[in-house]
Amino acid sequence: MLRAAQAGGRVAFGYNRSLSAVDAARSDGFDADGDLVSVLQRAADVDALIVVAVPMPAVSDVLAAVAEHAPMCALTDVVSVKAPVADLVRSHGLDARYVGGHPMAGTAESGWAASDATLFDGATWVVSVDDGRDSGVWRRVARLALDCGATVVPAESAEHDDAAARISHLPHVLAETLAMAGARGGALALRLAAGSFRDGTRVAGTAPRLVDAMCEANATSLLRVLDEALETLSDARDALLEGSTSALTDRGFEAHQQYLARGGGNITGITPGAPRWLEELRDAGRTGAVLTELPARTET
Repeated sequence: MLRAAQAGGRVAFGYNRSLSAVDAARSDGFDADGDLVSVLQRAADVDALIVVAVPMPAVSDVLAAVAEHAPMCALTDVVSVKAPVADLVRSHGLDARYVGGHPMAGTAESGWAASDATLFDGATWVVSVDDGRDSGVWRRVARLALDCGATVVPAESAEHDDAAARISHLPHVLAETLAMAGARGGALALRLAAGSFRDGTRVAGTAPRLVDAMCEANATSLLRVLDEALETLSDARDALLEGSTSALTDRGFEAHQQYLARGGGNITGITPGAPRWLEELRDAGRTGAVLTELPARTET
């Protein structure tokens, strides 16, 4: 986030609990600090947009600090679940200045050395459109996403979490399962493993505690989607006992074609703050449409 925001022409500064990460960022010319209180006080002084970019288990502690030291700042996050974060934001009294976010981009690597200013280029960045969002804060969050090179998809938090369970959290569960299946085959199986195994297990290289934080925070949606996947696998097993995999492969191929052909067009003509703007953005997001630029403010 710090690299991408600065590369996008923004003035950016940040906090990290790891002093080695802070030192590494500073040595690369970035404005970083290991003192959360001083960073939040500075944010309050300049009316900064605060971005919470920590694993889910640490979110509540960070929000408590924000509530104490910078409660009037605009607030967003890049956590992989939205409804649980929104609940925590409300519990800390910060809801009026909060708009959730989730850039759909990442790698299996972590740490300052793995950070990349181009990570969000061309990525989809979800910006929440829950009831009651402030249009001015929403603009600031969407502007951040666009400045970082992403396109914006508006989505309600619960709908985001269901979608994330399907296209992010379930893939992590399946990647771990596939990696274990390969390892159970021993040295020969792992020596024979090539592209399909590599691609299918890539995210199994993510730090386990980060995966735990994502999946456990979205357990309700993930359990529902995991049950669907287990039913699909059970049906495929029964069909294979009869000598065929075609039901699975035909449906899977068709579903992949839908993924490749996904679209939705660009969102235009919706001005944050206008009547029904949240409902209209929610409807547009459900079609897969994206926002690539913010409409001009309408003076009243």
